[in-house]
Amino acid sequence: MKQKSYILTVAGLDPSSGAGITSDIKTFEAHDLYGLSVCTAVTVQNDVDFKECIWIDRETIINQITILFERFNISVVKIGIIQSWEVLLEVVQVLKSCNPTIKIVLDPILKASAGFDFHSKENLKVFEKVLLNCDFITPNYDEIKTLFPEKTIEETIEFISKRTNTYLKGGHREEKKGRDEVYHSKIVQLNIPPITGSVFEKHGSGCVLSSALASNIANQLPLEDACKNAKYYTEQFLNSNDSLLGTHNYKQNDK
Repeated sequence: MKQKSYILTVAGLDPSSGAGITSDIKTFEAHDLYGLSVCTAVTVQNDVDFKECIWIDRETIINQITILFERFNISVVKIGIIQSWEVLLEVVQVLKSCNPTIKIVLDPILKASAGFDFHSKENLKVFEKVLLNCDFITPNYDEIKTLFPEKTIEETIEFISKRTNTYLKGGHREEKKGRDEVYHSKIVQLNIPPITGSVFEKHGSGCVLSSALASNIANQLPLEDACKNAKYYTEQFLNSNDSLLGTHNYKQNDK
């Protein structure tokens, strides 16, 4: 039997498994990849209520990463919540030192779906350095407005997209809800409309989109196909049932 390729998530633990590392692992497995995980935080939450975030210290995060690279060949990593932009920058630099060609997909989670704020008002100059070391960033509309409150959305998109590829998730946009936009190759725009009619809200859908994108990159799909397939996968996840916790039954042959 052929050995599956390895892919890594560096993110928090959600006990409900709707978001974070366990959700990422489910997505990786659905894309026929073997998921590895590094825990950056332990959250006290369920699918509707967020109580607390206990951050894992920087050294422990780094040690988790380095021991995995001693054993496994990892070409793609998805990054979720990390305590600060400074720690995030160090994590990105360690990943690059372990594998200089590694592809990094960053989901810049600034607020939990239950309303808990993370590090939205920290040193954005450090964040700019992070962008230069990433291959994709996947903010939603609320996050991209929060990152640079002094800029318009258009100015923020231009700033980020000059430094890395941007997948702008459309679930929070007021107009054309659900339409995603991808900016790459000198800010060429790719519009990805909703594939299905009605969808059900899901806890952790942003994590699923970013980990699906990372999975498609790991499976060596062209950039635009990787983005479209990630959108398709997320639509299936949203429509998997009418609860807040989705299931990962990927029907690849339905496209």
